[in-house]
Amino acid sequence: MLKSQSPAPGTETRPPSYLFYLSNLRRPLVDRAEGIYIWTQDGRRFIDGSSGPMVANIGHSNRNVLDAMKRQMDRATFAYRLHFENEPAEEFARLLATKLPEGMDRIFFVSGGSEATESCIKLARQWAVATGQPKRWKVITRFPSYHGGTLGSLSVTGDDALAETFAPMMQVMPTVPAPAAWRDRDNLSLEQRGIRYADMLEEKILAEGPESVLAFIMEPVGGAATAALVAPDSYYPRIREICDRYGILLIHDEVMSGAGRTGKFLGGDHWNCKPDIVALSKGLGSGYAPLGALAAPMRLVQPVLASGGFQHGHTYAGNPLACAAGLAVLGEMDRLGMIANAADMGDLLMGELKGLAKRFPFIADVRGKGLLLGAEMVADPDTSRPIAPAKKATQRLLDLAYERGLIIYGRKVKGGVDGDNFMVAPPMIVTREQIGEIIGIIGDSLQVLAGELDLPVEG
Repeated sequence: MLKSQSPAPGTETRPPSYLFYLSNLRRPLVDRAEGIYIWTQDGRRFIDGSSGPMVANIGHSNRNVLDAMKRQMDRATFAYRLHFENEPAEEFARLLATKLPEGMDRIFFVSGGSEATESCIKLARQWAVATGQPKRWKVITRFPSYHGGTLGSLSVTGDDALAETFAPMMQVMPTVPAPAAWRDRDNLSLEQRGIRYADMLEEKILAEGPESVLAFIMEPVGGAATAALVAPDSYYPRIREICDRYGILLIHDEVMSGAGRTGKFLGGDHWNCKPDIVALSKGLGSGYAPLGALAAPMRLVQPVLASGGFQHGHTYAGNPLACAAGLAVLGEMDRLGMIANAADMGDLLMGELKGLAKRFPFIADVRGKGLLLGAEMVADPDTSRPIAPAKKATQRLLDLAYERGLIIYGRKVKGGVDGDNFMVAPPMIVTREQIGEIIGIIGDSLQVLAGELDLPVEG
């Protein structure tokens, strides 16, 4: 959640809130949203330059999605999965399977990203037990990374700021370094670095004992924890090869990178890297309803079903209203060619961000795919020395953009405690003109930030 330096104008006289927010600071009350814009009750307009937390993929208030939800509301808003099947869930699963890698055609719907990644972990564990491999329980993850806020998904999240408090309450899993190859100072090529980072997974497997390792979970294109980090191309096939060598399941967390945001339906599709299990959420429902999904092949699901069934579930799993929304969201993506637009506008946005990096050399790296892009800021571009945490550079940039009517995203990229960045991920309907407006506001905000923090500016 974005935090302001001070309460927004016009909010001081509002009554106290009984909601439990992340801080005591207040934001203005939202009034309405349409397309890439959000209006507040005091009349201000914001560009949703991050789609919320990379959720509103198809934009706000799409009439066809709202109409589909209204039709379903007139029929049934809830049907418990142990008592009934429902048509929206069946149709949604069928359509979703056609967009996933071949054979990834068994779908389990949930209400969000944390539930989706936890479901993947539980399916993997139950598969291992059902196939006579009960010693496999360790899920190796990357540091830094983010896979969710429940204790199960947090156990595979490489983020000290989020996990440290809860460590005594959960089984913390082994980690390997995230492939931040651009930071390395050596004589290797990027492709050689990609292999080196992938080989760290094999080293960790051998150190932990291959017979104890169940899975490796990763984001093909990084999310908030790494600001859209993309590994060198060589990384992805080598990871797949290592997992196959040791009989380890590869789980792709596509909660943020999936559902078309990167210019392909899955982030992993850019490298033809086929996982064993996929977690989806965020853009899958695009903010119209709480929605997420696990996708897996029958070869993993059948042994679990044969051994007594999937010992897992949530009250709203497969909810007919949520699935009606998701089905309509996928329909609108297809009808309006949004994935192709995400690829085209992503190329334009990447070029504009790289232009800002030339103007503001404290932007040391611009990265990502499609409309999931990030930029990392440093104090010294020659050494990649980070900006002092006390300067709160990321938060100040977010506030400066917010004051100018633009919402962007940011989080520390070195375990949640260090490393400044910002992410730009507007809805997949964004136009060339709107990207120009976004870049203009970011440029103005960076100019102010540079002056306040004495960061280098060209010419």
